[in-house]
Amino acid sequence: MDTIVALASGHGKAGISVIRLSGPQACNCARALAGKLGAPRVSVLRQITDGQGAVLDSGLVTWFSAPKSFTGEDIVELACHGSLAVVSAVLAACCRQPSVRMAEPGEFTRRALENGRLDMTQVEGLADLIDAETEAQRRQALRVLSGELGQRAAQWRLDLVRACALLEATIDFADEEVPVDVTPEVCDLVTGTRAALVFEAGGVLMAERVRAGFEVAIVGKPNVGKSTLLNALAGREAALTSDVAGTTRDIIEVRMDLAGFAVTLLDTAGLRNTADHIEELGVERAIARANAADIRAVLSLDGAVPVGIEMTPDDIVLLAKCDDGLKKGGISGRTGAGIDRFIDHLKAVLKEKTSTSGVATRERHKQALQEAVVAMDQALLFLEIGPDVYELAAEELHRACRAMDGLIGRIGIESILDEIFSSFCLGK
Repeated sequence: MDTIVALASGHGKAGISVIRLSGPQACNCARALAGKLGAPRVSVLRQITDGQGAVLDSGLVTWFSAPKSFTGEDIVELACHGSLAVVSAVLAACCRQPSVRMAEPGEFTRRALENGRLDMTQVEGLADLIDAETEAQRRQALRVLSGELGQRAAQWRLDLVRACALLEATIDFADEEVPVDVTPEVCDLVTGTRAALVFEAGGVLMAERVRAGFEVAIVGKPNVGKSTLLNALAGREAALTSDVAGTTRDIIEVRMDLAGFAVTLLDTAGLRNTADHIEELGVERAIARANAADIRAVLSLDGAVPVGIEMTPDDIVLLAKCDDGLKKGGISGRTGAGIDRFIDHLKAVLKEKTSTSGVATRERHKQALQEAVVAMDQALLFLEIGPDVYELAAEELHRACRAMDGLIGRIGIESILDEIFSSFCLGK
């Protein structure tokens, strides 16, 4: 296997840049450029050369020995000054060494997966952590990266394997008198595992919303202050405001961090019957997008909800243009009255929505969990029939075990590897 090298820190000028080598020739390459290495995980100050005696820079050299490294291979990190010229020269010098080449996007992490340092769920957690923009996204990604989902999947698999072993023991000794009926223990193991998987699968939707962000649609009739409210929440002039009704034709989106959650605010066209074809299209789009949003905030002068808007218990109706803030439920984007109450409502709803999310965060996870549940349901049906079909029950439990293997990346993930690692940057 080639030794790979890449800039592991951010691109551009910086005080310090970290260049990472990984592979069988990592140590030899580092010695050729920087001389003797220190003990594993001990940083030493060295002059970094081009391999032919010309000094390129001075910096810290740290060796992480295999298999106790991020990739499971020998890794050497060169912490040099963050000049574009220095980084370019050091990378070029590394690539002139035998069997050393530039890494592809995500190749360090892919090697960590292949060498058993990370499971597939941890790789996905790392990708989410790199992309995290808010505190909620960071916390969720860190839970997945810690291996919590993989650990749970391993325990679920152990319980299923135990159930399989009990059934297969009964099958193997079918012609002999078995002193203990294993069916109750098998049923307990299967039903307990099934309940845990159903709970995890049920939380995937909200976990995905934490990753992608929630949508809050501001809706109402024309000229009730929707764009003014959006601007007040965004803290800038994101939308054009005017006393002329029907100014907003298309949907304006503003992304913000609200209590650690990524939230996209949607300013929509005023909802009314109109003969203007372009405005009519805007109204249709506004209704469709509002009904697809996670939360709807209806601005109304009289408390009425416009026709076509499908309200849920999480939605809120706000009395518009209450500049004095005296009316209960009133809000004003012009003066700021009632905005704090509105934000508190959004925070409470988002926290409640995410309270049921677990550590399964992707559609792939959900599909694997649901596949296992279907197999366990079939196994329970065979158990009800009796010992004559225990072989079929055992096979269904094996199918559930394979679904758990797919969840953590032991089998059946080749088709999604390229897609996942393509989102990684060089050096990760």
